Amino acid sequence: MLQGKELMKKADKAILMYSEVFDALEEYDRTKRLRKINYKTRVNFTIDSNLMREFRAYCNKKGIKMSSKVEELVKEELKE
Repeated sequence: MLQGKELMKKADKAILMYSEVFDALEEYDRTKRLRKINYKTRVNFTIDSNLMREFRAYCNKKGIKMSSKVEELVKEELKE
């Protein structure tokens, strides 16, 4: 069982990682309504049609979702 400083570290980490959930719970406490939490956002952008066709074929061959691969690549780019 977690106690003391270790518990506080885990709690702080959870609050940072899932701040939208804690915000929703605070709002529920205040209003007694639980709002929907969106974890994903739909985006629209334009890319070369040949590249798109290759990317779709690649994802189908590997059995992965295109959106998951795009998320992964964006995260990698943001780390730099």
